[in-house]
Amino acid sequence: MALGIANFPKRDCRPPATPNFTMSEEAPFRPREKLVEKQKFFQSVHKYTYLKGPYDKITSVAIPAALAATSLFLIARGVYNMSHGIGKKE
Repeated sequence: MALGIANFPKRDCRPPATPNFTMSEEAPFRPREKLVEKQKFFQSVHKYTYLKGPYDKITSVAIPAALAATSLFLIARGVYNMSHGIGKKE
């Protein structure tokens, strides 16, 4: 017997039933005062968006710079070793 589209079982395409929550019943993630304080801070800082947080210089500048420096060192060492014939496998 050949399988066709008609042989597959029908699926229920209705959205799942969810409880009726309103915005006032939901607990906020942060207190509103803290949220307003953070918004004022981030809107007043005149830096690029990706450098506004307290640890953003580490993740956006230091880690990529360390990776770039490491890769340049390894490339330079490889070129030196190849040009002098060091580290060949026999």
